[in-house]
Amino acid sequence: MPSPLPIGEYRTSLKGEITHSSVAEQRQSAAFFSMTDHKVQHDSETIRVLLVDDHPLFRDGLQKALELDDHIVVVGQCEDGEEALEEARKLQPNVVLLDINLPSMNGLQVARQLKTDRPNVALVFLTAYHDVEQVLHAMRTGASAYYPKDVTPEKLVSIIRDVAAGYYLVDDKRMNRRELETWISEKLEAMGAYMIDPEEHFIPLSPREMQILEYVTAGNSNKEIATELGISQQTVKNHMTSILKKLNVEDRTQAAVTALRHGWVRLHEKSDKMDNQSKL
Repeated sequence: MPSPLPIGEYRTSLKGEITHSSVAEQRQSAAFFSMTDHKVQHDSETIRVLLVDDHPLFRDGLQKALELDDHIVVVGQCEDGEEALEEARKLQPNVVLLDINLPSMNGLQVARQLKTDRPNVALVFLTAYHDVEQVLHAMRTGASAYYPKDVTPEKLVSIIRDVAAGYYLVDDKRMNRRELETWISEKLEAMGAYMIDPEEHFIPLSPREMQILEYVTAGNSNKEIATELGISQQTVKNHMTSILKKLNVEDRTQAAVTALRHGWVRLHEKSDKMDNQSKL
């Protein structure tokens, strides 16, 4: 991943380090769309922005660039997912800019919890991980926009204004909520040769499913995962079945590759954590 640019270059670039679904899951997926119908922000109002990225130089460059706009104020910076949740509750931002690959919790986990805690907050992903699958996961988790980190400062200011006003943006396509739902449906229908029902794929993983995926990525068997989490092997198997459907993959190896390729899991962190647990 490329390194963030020096602060002095923030004016020209912001590039950073750079098949049947249950009724409950259908309701869960629908709930994210209802939660993302955020309040319209009038142009004359100040837009409060929270920055979430684990590279301080990139965060500082973002803040300096954004504060050139009279209607945007950066209320805080965070370097990991857990801190982001805590600061969002305290600072009450209108817009949160966050990366996918974060320490402690990945950006999708943070987004899911933020939309549960504060449905009206607008989430903008700025990340080096950019492909249609990742965008689908992000938008179905409740994001308002998804852009690569090499977006220009002028474009980013425009994005923030749009999402604060209740719009959704992907690949420079500006949409209302109904148009976003149509866009997602079209993308889902075009994805995957073995996809039976598009609506049961690319919906957000639950916290437990994400936890199990982290153990799978670290190479643990179902038995080992069950022991670590204090649940039955059958429960682990049930979660794995759901994970494979949601990620639109055929086996646990593909699921692990997907998690690593999209930056959802930091393998060394999970390995270190498990080593520490085994020593207890």
